Amino acid sequence: MEIDKAIRESDDTRLKTKYNNAVYVIKRALALYSIEEVAFSFNGGKDSTVLLHLLRAGYFLHRREQNCPNGVLTDFPIRTIYFESASAFPEINSFTYDIAKMYGMQMDIIRSDFKSGLEMLLKAKPIRAIFLGVRIGDPTAVGQEQFSPSSPGWPSFMRVNPILDWSYRDVWAFLLTCKVQYCSLYDQGYTSIGSIYDTVPNALLSISNTSSKEKFKPAYLLPDGRLERAGRVKKISSSDGTRLPAINNGLDSVDSHRNRMFTASVIGVGDEILFGTVEDQLGRSLCRKLHSISWLTSQTAVVRNDIDSVAEEIERRKSTNDVVFLYGGVGPLHSDVTLAGVAKAFGVRLAPDEEFEEYLRHLIGDHCTGDRNEMAQLPEGITELLHHEKLPVPLIKCRNVIVLSATNATELDKQWDCLIELTGSDGCLVTMEPYSSKRLTTNLTDVETAQPLSKLCLEFPDLYIGCFRESRQGPLVISFEGKDLARIHAAVETLCKKLHPEAFSEVN
Repeated sequence: MEIDKAIRESDDTRLKTKYNNAVYVIKRALALYSIEEVAFSFNGGKDSTVLLHLLRAGYFLHRREQNCPNGVLTDFPIRTIYFESASAFPEINSFTYDIAKMYGMQMDIIRSDFKSGLEMLLKAKPIRAIFLGVRIGDPTAVGQEQFSPSSPGWPSFMRVNPILDWSYRDVWAFLLTCKVQYCSLYDQGYTSIGSIYDTVPNALLSISNTSSKEKFKPAYLLPDGRLERAGRVKKISSSDGTRLPAINNGLDSVDSHRNRMFTASVIGVGDEILFGTVEDQLGRSLCRKLHSISWLTSQTAVVRNDIDSVAEEIERRKSTNDVVFLYGGVGPLHSDVTLAGVAKAFGVRLAPDEEFEEYLRHLIGDHCTGDRNEMAQLPEGITELLHHEKLPVPLIKCRNVIVLSATNATELDKQWDCLIELTGSDGCLVTMEPYSSKRLTTNLTDVETAQPLSKLCLEFPDLYIGCFRESRQGPLVISFEGKDLARIHAAVETLCKKLHPEAFSEVN
């Protein structure tokens, strides 16, 4: 079975765990109910596409455990429910019918509302359980578990939620690892798809360009899954009932350059950091500096002094980030393999650079015991030297990878300031509008604040709302960050209304 094979061959241990748990839920449901008593609610979105293939794999494995002849799974055996709506995107309808044909899905098409449609279907069919692609964070997921009876007032059936604990990252890891088809809207910047009236491309995926038509990165490049629903918009109506243009949830898509999120990865190279011999101060400092210019650090990593390790990490990060920063492993020592790793990641060779060799000659003079020509080898055809009068040796930039030679915080401060001067206006390191922020403290417990904060994140997807404690017995600190101070004030006010205003103190 190709899905199971793809996951088993993957080196993503988190994805394997999520897959195994989801398949276990599916097999458990298939053991509790006959195939005639289960159904699958499919809507053409990414979550239900994941669930479709999990059900295919789960059914296959369930049959194998029952010692039933499997062969090749051609037709999808579970009854599928599709609620067709006039407000659905044409691409969603087309994808749904194409995928149904591809996998031989027995599809019941319902053209009424969800509740009425279910009532009619459950009267006509012996369905007792329905597989749903609900995930924690979805508006309908509150209070649900992997097996949850339907709500009071609804037709009686068991809701089965195999991917309830999956994140946005898990969904895309599965789809890309298994190389299955998904709706084309996700390659156009849509990250969460509702109706044509309440869904727009996610402004955080906007690509700055000179053409009149705005372009977007694909959904799987969204760096922060918490902002998945930032493309959902609110509809407002005038006093006479006329629908006015939709407004985004705090994200103004008109000025895409101002609102788009620039992302960077930070990679340290050094066995000494991994061994705990030295403390890594540069990674943390770089994250702070990126945050100060309103960039998002999507990933930090420390890898060994090994060419393959460096190359593999760069390969993973360079296509999903605007800039990748590398520090450590630069120099003439046997352990200085960073530039060789960069070259390997881009599929080029190291070659002597006469300009860089001249800088080294002035810097080292006659103290070099080896071949300066060897020390001046840089990735061929992709290297740009960033010169600044305050730097004795230029910084090295290989496409969107910047190699820093700093070994301490003071040296990093100097190189960063020069880098901002060189690339901060219209170069690769654009300085964005700064974040506004506010912090509250409370003595409320995590249990008391968990659900209100989860709902608050859905109501304010354009804000970063974080929580931490400096000690387990200390107060809970709730932080709000965003580009719009008015939105932050609104979020704070909403949270206070959800709980008790007197329970919070503002931190300066």
